[in-house]
Amino acid sequence: FTLPVLGDPARTVSGQDLRGQPYLLNVWGSWCPACRDEHPVITELAASGRVKVVGYNYKDASEDAQRWLQQFGNPYALVLVDEPGLAALDWGIYGAPETFLVDATGVVRWKHVGPVTPEVVQQQLLPALEALP
Repeated sequence: FTLPVLGDPARTVSGQDLRGQPYLLNVWGSWCPACRDEHPVITELAASGRVKVVGYNYKDASEDAQRWLQQFGNPYALVLVDEPGLAALDWGIYGAPETFLVDATGVVRWKHVGPVTPEVVQQQLLPALEALP
């Protein structure tokens, strides 16, 4: 995939650019009530420094996404924009929130559909992160 960066549409980032270290790809939209519910958990996870967190803004107007991040905070190392939702097809994304753990070689090692909760982090994500090669 190659997607523009929120707030800097002339800059694009590809899957190849993100290789070299694991990252968590968090699919969200300003229109998504469950994304607001999980946002404090994603923020805490990003602040922990355990894994780089990349935002994937899905089917959202950039202005709405930027306003939402200003209101609730921006925990993401960067935010990719997929306003038409076309790159999401390659990921198997069909809604928000969804979260993927991607290893350093670009392979998806874990996927969670729905809001990430503290329990999901402790019981699923952290063990998946620790099991990465």
